[in-house]
This record gives sequence, structure tokens and C-alpha cells, in this order.
Amino acid sequence: MEHLLEICVDSLESALAAQAGGADRLELCGNLIIGGTSPSIALVRQVMDQVHIPVNVLLRPRFGDFCFTPAEQEATLWEIEQCRALGVNGVVLGALLPTGALDKDFLARCSAAAGGLHRTLHRAFDVCRDPFEALEDAVELGFDTILTSGQQAKAEQGIPLLAQLVERADGRVNILAGSGVNPGNMEKLAAAGVRQFHFSAKKAVESPMTFRRQGVPMGLPVADEYLREYTDPALVRQAKELLAGL
Repeated sequence: MEHLLEICVDSLESALAAQAGGADRLELCGNLIIGGTSPSIALVRQVMDQVHIPVNVLLRPRFGDFCFTPAEQEATLWEIEQCRALGVNGVVLGALLPTGALDKDFLARCSAAAGGLHRTLHRAFDVCRDPFEALEDAVELGFDTILTSGQQAKAEQGIPLLAQLVERADGRVNILAGSGVNPGNMEKLAAAGVRQFHFSAKKAVESPMTFRRQGVPMGLPVADEYLREYTDPALVRQAKELLAGL
């Protein structure tokens, strides 16, 4: 199997940069700074109008745990319908029960709503109670891919479990390594059997604001609100060239 490079983006600017760098696929989301949430439908439309590589859309109603309320579930199902109407390649989903198992009933509804769209199980997998149980559930639910760090903070730390997951999956579902993935550790991940890689390839860019009101945070006091992050096409290109040589 050839390697696949998926770049996670949360703006049109980053989507175009990732495409220019040679990304095979995009994961489009909002608010990467908090791990990603559902992007606006306007952003989905913009990206679909201007990008020609496959676009998978993350659908996560909020920051935090993955045990969703009925209202959040209904919002997600509506978003799936909108994504289908806009012609996206796939959707990126995940939900857990209070016990830590996958919420199979809700995810089955999502799968039915997605129809023929590609389906990735997102990193709710990394905080589930049993990765091997969740892998089998994902296969049963018809997921094409599992995005995972091997249940560690960073994928490089999760290599032992990633290797086991690749073996257990046995081609029934793709294992997509994400979290802390970069050109410096892709070879290690590939040696564990990983063939699909997910990262944001971000670089920091100064805000164009010259007037800056200090001491008035807008919700994330740990973040610099006058610093933006966009995908670096040169870093995407570097990763793509590295994978071509493996």
C-alpha cells in the first residue's frame, strides 16, 4: 500500500497551502487550537469551491469529552447532510458512551446518514476503554479509517499500540497516525506498519493588527490572540518527499 498524507486544516488559506504542498487529502475542521471542532458550513463551501483534492470534514460539536447530548447528536446528523450536499469526500466522526465504549447506536445513525461518504473514526478512539474492542466496533460500523495516536498524547509514544492495531486491523480498516506526527518521526511510524499519516504542518504568522489591546483575552488566556497558525506548504512538501522515499 502506498503512503497517504492527510493534512488537518481550519481555514481556506491552510487548505490551499496544503494542496500546494502535495497533500493527498485534507481533514477540514474549525478551531485546531482546541483539537478541532466542526467547521462552519460556509468554510466547507469555500474549500469545496477552491480545492480539488479529497476533503474529509471533522464533525465534533464542541471541545471536551465525546459523550454527546441528544441536541449535539441531532446537530451532527444535520451537518452530515450538509456535507453530503456540498460533495465532500468524507466525514470524521466519533462518540463514546459514559462507559468509555463507542456509542454504536449513534454512530450507526451517522453512518446511515453518511451514505457512501468515506468515514473516519476520530480520536475519540484514543480515550475509549478498549482499543481492540473499539477497532472491531469500527469495522462493524463500516468505518474506513481510524485516526489514532495509539492512545498516547503523541503518536510516537503510541508506536507499540499502533503496531498492534495495524496487525489486528489486517486491512479491514486503515490506521491513520495522528498527533505530533512530523517528518522527523514518520520513518519510525512507518517501521511500525503505519502507512497513513495525519498532521497540520503549521507555522505561526503574526496578526496584521498594529493596535493591540493587552489584558483582554477572548476566551483562551493561554493563547496569543495576535498570532495565527497556517499550514506551511514547504513542510507538507518535505513530508510528502520523505514518504515517497520509504
